[in-house]
Amino acid sequence: MPAYPNTACAPAPSALSAAPSAPAVSSAPAVSAAPSAPAVSSAPSAPAASAAVDGAARAARAASPAGVVAGADSPAAAPAGAPAGHVPAPAAVLPLPVLGRDVTVPLVTGGEAVYAALDYAASAPALQRVWDDVAAYAPYYGSVHRGAGYLSRLSTELLEDSRRTVAEFLGCRPGDQVVFTRSTTDSLNLLARTLPAGCEVFVFETEHHAALLPWRGARVTYLEAPRTPAAAVEALERALVDREPYGPALVCVTGASNVTGELWPVRELAAAAHAHGARIVLDAAQLAPHHPVDVAELDVDWVAFSGHKLYAPFGAGVLAGRADWLREAEPYLAGGGASRSVARRADGGVEALWHTTEARHEAGSPNVIGAYAVASACRALREAGFDALVARERELVERVREGLARVPGVRVLSLFGDDAPRVGVLSFTVEGWSGAHLAAALSAEYGIGVRDGLFCAHPLVRALLGGSEREPAECGAPRAGSGERAAGAVRVSFGAGTPDEHVDRFLRAVRELVADGARWSYRTEDGRCVPEWG
Repeated sequence: MPAYPNTACAPAPSALSAAPSAPAVSSAPAVSAAPSAPAVSSAPSAPAASAAVDGAARAARAASPAGVVAGADSPAAAPAGAPAGHVPAPAAVLPLPVLGRDVTVPLVTGGEAVYAALDYAASAPALQRVWDDVAAYAPYYGSVHRGAGYLSRLSTELLEDSRRTVAEFLGCRPGDQVVFTRSTTDSLNLLARTLPAGCEVFVFETEHHAALLPWRGARVTYLEAPRTPAAAVEALERALVDREPYGPALVCVTGASNVTGELWPVRELAAAAHAHGARIVLDAAQLAPHHPVDVAELDVDWVAFSGHKLYAPFGAGVLAGRADWLREAEPYLAGGGASRSVARRADGGVEALWHTTEARHEAGSPNVIGAYAVASACRALREAGFDALVARERELVERVREGLARVPGVRVLSLFGDDAPRVGVLSFTVEGWSGAHLAAALSAEYGIGVRDGLFCAHPLVRALLGGSEREPAECGAPRAGSGERAAGAVRVSFGAGTPDEHVDRFLRAVRELVADGARWSYRTEDGRCVPEWG
C-alpha cells in the first residue's frame, strides 16, 4: 500500500529488532537462546524432545524485551486439587504484550501515529508469547506421523500435545475429538459434511455467515432475530417441537455476537436442544478469546473457533466435540493422512480404509505451527486468568459505551438491550455519516483501525439498522445526507492486548470528527472509502 503524500512510511522501530534471529525466521526474537537439538543418534524420546522445545520457548520469552511477567516459569505452590506437577503462573500484567504494539503508520495530515488496532473481532494480533513459542519451535519443524527422524518425531509429539492442550482449554469430555482446521468457517463446513441423513439444522438469522451458510445441503430452519435471551430459548424450543419429521437435528448458535458483542444464553439453548432430541454446536469465534469456554459445563456437543481471533494468526482453527458423527462421516478431505490403508480392488478401482481418529478429517500435511500457536495462546490465556481478563475488558466496554453515549447522533447497536452483557465488540452508527467515511477518517487522520460495513452478518445488521434486504451491503457515499441512515455501521473491538490509550484515542477521535468534520476529503474507490489525493 503506498504511503500517504509527503510522509515516509518506514517500518517502526520494534522491540523485536534487537533480538537475535532464529534460523530461517529473520525477525524472530531471541531464538538464539534456544538449546541446540541433540544429535539424532542420541535423540531422546519425542516427549523429551518436546520438553526441549518448551525450554527453547521459555528462553525466548525470557530474552524478549517485552517478555512475559517476570518469574512466569518459576515454581510456585499448586492450588488445592491441582493435578500433580501443576505449576501456576503469577497473575499477568494487563494488557498482554502483542506483536505490532509499536508499529507506526502515516497520517494524511502529516506525521505518524502508533497504530491503534481496534479490529480484534476480525483478527487479533499475535500474543508476544505465541510468537516467541512459534519462533523457538520453527528450527525444529518437521513432517509428522510417519517420519522416523528426530524432527518428525518431535513435530508429531508437539502436534498431539497441542491437541491435548486445546482439549483441556475447552474442557472437553473423555472421548471428544479435537480436529485442527483452518478457521471457524472451515470447522463448521466440516461439521456440515457429517450430518446424518434427514438431519434438520436450526440457526438464528443473527449468525455470522460462517454459521449461517454451511448447512445449505440440509433442511434448514432459520429463526428470526430474538430481542431477549429468553426469547431466543423460547423460539428454539417452539421450532424443535414443531419439526416434522421428528428426526435428527442440529442447532448452531454463537456464543457472542460479532456485531454487538452480546453474550448468548448458550447453556439454556443447549438444554433446550437436548430436551428435544437435538445436538448443538457453539460458534465460539468471538467468545473463546474473551471468556472461558467449557464444553462439558455448557453441555454443547461441539465447539468451533479460529486461531487468528485467539491471538494465534498462523492459519489454524479448531472443531472439538463428540466423535460419533465425525467417525461415521466421509473424510472432509480425501488424501494422505486420512487413510489407514489403500488397496486396489478386483474390479480395478481403489478402496480406502479411513482413520476413526481426528486424522480422518486432517488429510494432507497438518499445519503443525498453526496448531502449536493455538495451543500456546490457550496456555497464555489460562495463565493470565480469565477472571482478570474479563474484568478488565468489562471496564473497557463500559468506557467505550459511556464515551459514545456522550457524542451527539451516535447509536450503539444492540439486540438484547443497551445493558446486555457483552465482550469487547461494539457497533454503532453516527447520524449524517456513513460508516465507511467515519472508519476511513479514523484510519487516515488518527491511525486507528476499526471496521465498517455489515460484518459478514448481513441479516442481523440490516435488522438492527432497519434497512432493505436489497440495498448495497457495504460502502455507499462517503457522507450521508442529513438524517439519512447509513448503509453500514462502524465496529470497534478490543481484547487482552488493548492498551487504555487506544480506547481513549478512539473516543477522542470520534468526538472530534463528529464535532468538527473530517480534515481531509474522501471518495469511494472499488467499494471502499479512501482519502482523496486531488
